[in-house]
Amino acid sequence: MRRIYPDHTYGPAPRARCYWPTTVSNTAQDPPLSGAQSTDVAVIGAGFTGLNAALSLAQDGAPVTVLEAEDIGFGASGRNGGFCCLGGAAVSHKSLTKRYGAQGARAWYRTEIAAIEQVKSTLHAHDIDADTHSNGETVMAHSPRAMTQIRQYCAEIETHYGLAPQIIEGEDLAAQGMKGAFFGAMTVPSGFGLNPMKYLAGLARAARSAGAQIHPHTPALRIETLAEGYLLHTPKGTLRCKRLIIATNGYSSEDVPPWMAGRFLPAQSNVLVTRQMTPEEIARGWSSEQMAYDHRFFLHYFRLLPEGRMLFGMRGGLRSSARADRQTLATTRKHFEAMFPDWADIETPFAWNGLLCLTSELEPYCGPIPEMAGAFTGFGYHGNGVAMGSYAGAILADLAQGRTPRRHYPAIMQTAPRRLGLGRLRRLALVPPYLLGALTGG
Repeated sequence: MRRIYPDHTYGPAPRARCYWPTTVSNTAQDPPLSGAQSTDVAVIGAGFTGLNAALSLAQDGAPVTVLEAEDIGFGASGRNGGFCCLGGAAVSHKSLTKRYGAQGARAWYRTEIAAIEQVKSTLHAHDIDADTHSNGETVMAHSPRAMTQIRQYCAEIETHYGLAPQIIEGEDLAAQGMKGAFFGAMTVPSGFGLNPMKYLAGLARAARSAGAQIHPHTPALRIETLAEGYLLHTPKGTLRCKRLIIATNGYSSEDVPPWMAGRFLPAQSNVLVTRQMTPEEIARGWSSEQMAYDHRFFLHYFRLLPEGRMLFGMRGGLRSSARADRQTLATTRKHFEAMFPDWADIETPFAWNGLLCLTSELEPYCGPIPEMAGAFTGFGYHGNGVAMGSYAGAILADLAQGRTPRRHYPAIMQTAPRRLGLGRLRRLALVPPYLLGALTGG
């Protein structure tokens, strides 16, 4: 496999101090694939997209096998902030309407809401306890100017999504348990927080029960095209399949398959989780159950977990090495203390980073891989993969069966992204916006 970041990025070190794996027990020990195997549909990647695809396929009675290079949820799915919320694209309403028309824009907004509802219904249908909390998500104003923008955004949410957001004035934040360096907020009543590893473990359990085969520690090293279908080469065996789904998002390879080269841009996100706090310590800072983020281009996102720990994350980081990780996470800690000064003495023993995935048009893609008959892929969720990645997996399952998707399938998701230039150096495209964000404070 050929990837654009150093090997360190894809190894165990960036995830070594991730909190989520400590919250689940690995009771099911699936073996790596060995020998010559066959299936109807092969799925590469055991994250939100891959496991939702596998579950949907297995429920439809289609033989399906999932290959995962590491363990379940090793990539972004198992190390994100656990925000199941609106999103999936980073394109403005004006650009969206210009490209797809007013009807296309409305279709996308309906899809964002449907993606959240799908996760909710999946949790319920399969009795997955994922520590859910929060009535929607809250956007925090980090400056008076940001609060003015949030008021304007409130009207847009009502118009585009048909939701009724609630404005919280700055002087009322403390009474809502939202202490911090903020000037007001807006709560959008759609979405919830969850433990992503518990969600993934539940998906894997449900997929296995429905008949799916899951093989961790089985990287797909090469895809060979056959007269009918594909042959996936792994370290200890091969997997023959009639149809194929690539669900590796920001952890994709440039050459598995070659079509992916240049069509995705991984970007780093960093997360801290505090030690468990006492009720008295929580009362000093943020005590709301709402998941929240601040109104910046390079946002901070945070939520108080049900077990009394604070999760805090932020975008940033272009270099990848042990030293770079230490520096980036130290910066994240400084931002945490600046935003929640009353918690400056609270330790953050859990600290990690992972790769979200951008595309050239800042839109997600979910559809066929051109020139690869019977092969499909979904990627580019722009930091909102809990809902949209899950939703894409269900659509891919339908496409892989030659079926018209049973869910909203807007044009924005059907348009394949253009290739970005610079090859493996394309992450340098992030330098200008990162510098601008540093200079302007967001």
